[in-house]
Amino acid sequence: MSGLGIAASVVVAVVALLHAWFLVLEMFLWTKPTGRRVFNLTPEFAEESKTLAANQGLYNGFLAAGLAWGLIASAAGWPGAFGIKVFFLACVIVAGVFGAATVSRRILFVQALPAVIGLGLLVAAQP
Repeated sequence: MSGLGIAASVVVAVVALLHAWFLVLEMFLWTKPTGRRVFNLTPEFAEESKTLAANQGLYNGFLAAGLAWGLIASAAGWPGAFGIKVFFLACVIVAGVFGAATVSRRILFVQALPAVIGLGLLVAAQP
């Protein structure tokens, strides 16, 4: 694997770990002090919206799982690994852009930008 390939895999892994963390925040910590602080929530709003947040966390878990699947497939030499990683990075980018447009511009930098970097490295590493 080339240096770009290694860098791409590292960034894809970071994006996967970020989404696993988002799952934890939204599914398990939403009403706790950590979750309320990260999302700037009142205790009342956190309690009222915890089911929606858990649903959102589950989707973030699917993104993390898909990126992990792509990394595992790549390590195993599966021919479709590149497409798996591209698809899930694209999903992360779309979700990040949508979140930035509808919730907070910060999401563009926390979620979409790392995925854009990973996608760029992934494409640049292709022979």
